[in-house]
Amino acid sequence: MYRPPNFPRMNFILQAAGRTDIGLVRKNNEDNFGYDVRHGIFVVCDGMGGQQAGEVASKIAVDTVLDYFRNPPSAAPVAGRSFEGVSERAANLGTAIQLANQSIHDSAAQDLNAAGMGSTIVAVSVEGNLFSIANVGDSRIYLIRNHELVQLTHDHSLVMEQVRRGLMTLEEAEHSKMQNVIVRALGPDDTVEPDLADHEFYPEDVLLLCSDGLSRYVKDEKLAEKANQESLEKACEDLIEAAKAGGSDDNITCLLVRATPPSWKDRIFGRLSAQTNPKTST
Repeated sequence: MYRPPNFPRMNFILQAAGRTDIGLVRKNNEDNFGYDVRHGIFVVCDGMGGQQAGEVASKIAVDTVLDYFRNPPSAAPVAGRSFEGVSERAANLGTAIQLANQSIHDSAAQDLNAAGMGSTIVAVSVEGNLFSIANVGDSRIYLIRNHELVQLTHDHSLVMEQVRRGLMTLEEAEHSKMQNVIVRALGPDDTVEPDLADHEFYPEDVLLLCSDGLSRYVKDEKLAEKANQESLEKACEDLIEAAKAGGSDDNITCLLVRATPPSWKDRIFGRLSAQTNPKTST
């Protein structure tokens, strides 16, 4: 992937927009997304479970992660391993996701109608020109840089596990009837292990967080084309419509985040956030 020449470290202005759609087939929307530009946290979740339990699980996950970054606890006892080899920012993402898993698991145990509910999650935490990512399940995070798209996450799905082991080709996986089978999710177990990674922003980078209702029905080149627009709101609309045109039979959610270098006025007056209003959507 293209990397621009060295540039001084800076706090980027973050712009964000998101949209979720019930899609062409489903009777309810089990996806949820939320973001808070001021606190640099962005989340997309895809719920699963009967009797609307999936949308409950995904909302719990979004709310828990956002609340963790808005109101950091002084100490958060969490079941599960500690996180090593990543930044404190990424470790905090991991802890927030473990808390979300606990909350979903406990809620399901207390309500027979919610038994077995769960959710995927992808989340991004931004600090200055650095960002960390986390994922559980088959929702995805993409980076678009200089019109080139790269997937930053690895699906926790049965078919992609087989691809990684050399038991199935990527083309076979894309046409498999087992695409919806995921091997890791929030909720089913009392602990969960998210994938964590640290990255660095370059000017005008765009992150795309999405549920599989988008990624499974829109090819990479089309994702890059639709996501890389001046208006992020229009880009979200176009991505949703592209998924529908591709025959998506699932709920469709996308969340775009762009990192823009501050202008000289921003640097002088300290305006380092283009949006300061927190946003949560269901």
